[in-house]
Amino acid sequence: MRTLSRSLLAVAAAGAVVAATVLLAGPAGAMGRPPLEAATQSGVPGTVELATLTADAGYWTADRMRHARPADQLATRAYRQDRKEGLLGGLGDITGVPLLRPSTKAAVAGLTPVAHIGKVFFTLSGVDYVCSGNVVTSHNRDVVATAGHCVNAGPGAYATNWTFVPAYDNGSAPYGKWTARKLVTTSQWAKNGDINYDTGFAVLTSRYGRHISDAVGASGVGFSQPKAQTYTLYGYPAGSPFDGETLQTCNGKASSDSYGSTSDQGVSCDMTGGSSGGPWLLGAGSGGAQQSINSFGYDSVADRMFGPYWGSAIQGAYTSAGTS
Repeated sequence: MRTLSRSLLAVAAAGAVVAATVLLAGPAGAMGRPPLEAATQSGVPGTVELATLTADAGYWTADRMRHARPADQLATRAYRQDRKEGLLGGLGDITGVPLLRPSTKAAVAGLTPVAHIGKVFFTLSGVDYVCSGNVVTSHNRDVVATAGHCVNAGPGAYATNWTFVPAYDNGSAPYGKWTARKLVTTSQWAKNGDINYDTGFAVLTSRYGRHISDAVGASGVGFSQPKAQTYTLYGYPAGSPFDGETLQTCNGKASSDSYGSTSDQGVSCDMTGGSSGGPWLLGAGSGGAQQSINSFGYDSVADRMFGPYWGSAIQGAYTSAGTS
């Protein structure tokens, strides 16, 4: 039996790469906000969808963060709906995104945290979830990239209580908890739950007058770039043998999805649920431009992570987030 989650469809368009910037900063404290409420509004027709938020970083206590569920089931539900409507081919049932079964590899020690990579916490339908995310360069210096299923049910409601914890490590939040003021994704994901566009962006609220990029640095981004490149993947996997408390990584050359009918690319990787939304950074290490996110895996294909191709549709969502 196979598992699958949507990837971004490659859309022909001239690509653009935003140069990476790294700005170092010391730790910051927590800042309270009013309770979170989502009010959706239309974005650019056929391109993006947005939700406007207010949030309370204090919602995410250590206990809530520890017990938040990996958001794999949200992508699973969206995929099943796509299959029911005939948007994807005759694939086997999906059971998780990414792989829910235990990794075939032994447990490994976590990495030293990377300042601009962190954990994402949010609530949907009264359930607390966890994903991964990464700060990317943007005009407003406030944008975090993650999976579409980490901002919107696909289709359905937008997340509430959306909070990013950069450099999370065993419950610690050295740069504080950053709440989102807007969530952005492609209309293909928000309206149809199309796994080929499973990418979202959060626009964060400044803390003590500082933007997230200024506090922790940011990765450059690339859209409509050549395929089959070598990437370093990051995330906070929670499925065995991992516990979601430390940053993990994989590295490898991407190849097309030959197991299903998506336009995603796959990289050899043993990360499990909870790593959804973590970045694919070009080359080796954490300094490359981001060109995709951890999206899904097939349960019949061991240790392989798939991510959407970032073309013009996802670029539109990114541009909207950066100017919000």
